[in-house]
Amino acid sequence: MKREVMGLIVKHDDGSEIVNYDDPSFPSYIYDGWIAPKVTWANVPHYHPDIEMMSVKSGKLAYSVDGKTIMLHEGDTIFVNANRIHYTMCVDDTVAKYVIFIADPSILNSSVAVEMQALLPILNNPDLSYIRFREINEHTEKIYDLMMKLPDIRHDPFLITKTFFDIWELLLAQSKTIGLVETETLADTHMHAFKQMMYFIQQEYRNPITLEQIAESGNVSKSLCNKLFNQYVGESPVNYLLHLRTRKVAEYLRNTNGSLSEIAGLTGFNGVSYMSETFKKTFGQSPREYRKAWATV
Repeated sequence: MKREVMGLIVKHDDGSEIVNYDDPSFPSYIYDGWIAPKVTWANVPHYHPDIEMMSVKSGKLAYSVDGKTIMLHEGDTIFVNANRIHYTMCVDDTVAKYVIFIADPSILNSSVAVEMQALLPILNNPDLSYIRFREINEHTEKIYDLMMKLPDIRHDPFLITKTFFDIWELLLAQSKTIGLVETETLADTHMHAFKQMMYFIQQEYRNPITLEQIAESGNVSKSLCNKLFNQYVGESPVNYLLHLRTRKVAEYLRNTNGSLSEIAGLTGFNGVSYMSETFKKTFGQSPREYRKAWATV
């Protein structure tokens, strides 16, 4: 795992996440973590070709998956399918503790038969954005116990693979039990347009950007642009852009010695004052306080 990106969600230009794998030679990330208000890894819409799972150890939190908000409480587990737009959220300023598991499904792809029989029915199901395991589900306790074992074996590819197979077996069983997950999926054209707009913002955030330009990048109207952003990430495209710029400020503060004026110029803010005000609203600290705190980690 790369220390310089701990606590940050770093993206490719197309908006997909660059997963900070525990071992560069094995595509898996396991973390015994927590979420609290104003942390850098909350409310960051992203997607990746890996599957993502989280089990809540204490407290409560929420996941947004393809625009639908799913509440999770202690003992719950959620599976998020590959390439779904998702992010975590705090609930009622509660601190929640969890185990998260992000993994490339290819870990399980030992043969074409396994791929066809066990992987593709889930990965290629357009209506299966997520599976939530709650107290009422028969497989909840088993999958939670498997998730709790993962932090102790996070550097053992063989044991991770073995546990991943056991988890996938329960995912298949649960998906057959519930049938299609109760979620509305927008047309593929809308998903494509939204990802195009995310890509445009990721490329151009350093420059002045208008709502009209964002909409044009997805070849949609301004009203549909607003609708898609609110549907998938729960905020307007303008706020999405502002939050992206603020997260980029955090990256520069942690990884460079640039002045606040230089960082403002690099992240699309019109001046240090506005950047500092926006940053403090997001992270609860001024840029200088944030840099000082990170330097002691």
